Amino acid sequence: MGKSKVKIIAILAPPGVQLLDVCGPLDVFAEANVQAGRHVYTLTVIGTDRKAGPVRSSSGISIVADYTMRDQMETIDTLLVAGCPDLPERILDEKLVDWLRATAPSARRFGSVCSGALILAQAGLLDGKRVTTHWSVAKRLQQLYPKINVEADAIHTRDGRVRTAAGVTAGLDLALALVEEDLGRDIAIAVANQLVMYFKRPGGQLQFSSKGEIKAAGRSTLQEVQRYIAANPHLDHSVANLAERLGLSERHFARLFHNEVGMTPAVWVEQVRIEAARRLLESNMSPKQVALECGFANADTLRRAFVKQVGVSPATYQKNFR
Repeated sequence: MGKSKVKIIAILAPPGVQLLDVCGPLDVFAEANVQAGRHVYTLTVIGTDRKAGPVRSSSGISIVADYTMRDQMETIDTLLVAGCPDLPERILDEKLVDWLRATAPSARRFGSVCSGALILAQAGLLDGKRVTTHWSVAKRLQQLYPKINVEADAIHTRDGRVRTAAGVTAGLDLALALVEEDLGRDIAIAVANQLVMYFKRPGGQLQFSSKGEIKAAGRSTLQEVQRYIAANPHLDHSVANLAERLGLSERHFARLFHNEVGMTPAVWVEQVRIEAARRLLESNMSPKQVALECGFANADTLRRAFVKQVGVSPATYQKNFR
């Protein structure tokens, strides 16, 4: 590819930033310079306040920012907002939000890593866009900013000039995708090989989401039947059987369950079974045996349900725990 103007990559690091949200993407761009054999990217970190000194990260390590929001800079090519583990629902520093509103639109592309999407959203820069964020804050992002289309399972997204990455290490995936945009597939693959990372990560981020008992909801009788299902995922939990257990008609039980739990009995049962399947797969039980233990007709039925909810096959998921 022909020579072009050096691109300034700027990462905004708020106080309490996740260190890997900053250094991960920067290392990808730095390696791209090496693989390209020329200075393609200039890398910068922007702090929020010069008076605050180095930016203290969530791990306790401090970052010395190259610039602050008060400084004059050359035109930013790519602006990314890094996330913080304990980011509040709304950023109280209005100067930060105002700076983003003024700066991001002038960049060729802008976006976020992890919960940094919440900051961009507060600035109104994600309205109408397809974005992602860390799975643990995806629901909160969608509720707070309903004009945004949140893809909770995506590793990273691209919508117009907006680029967003899921949690933490997904910032590397996003940076690699940006390198591919700029320098082509061959250099991006060379960068991935050098950094020992996937060129295209298999599956989405929900395969990494926290696992645990699905909480019962609704009136006490419904919670009782939900606990029964969770304790016995292998049994036949048809609407007919569950309604009979409560002494209700099928139609009344199904309507009551949906109204109070927020989903149909069948969907709830499948979610419980998938969570049970995840735990058993992590213990290295074969998918065929997991299907029997969790109430699926066979391994193929388990696979279809698992891919639908988790985004990868049981076999692929299990590889993460070997």
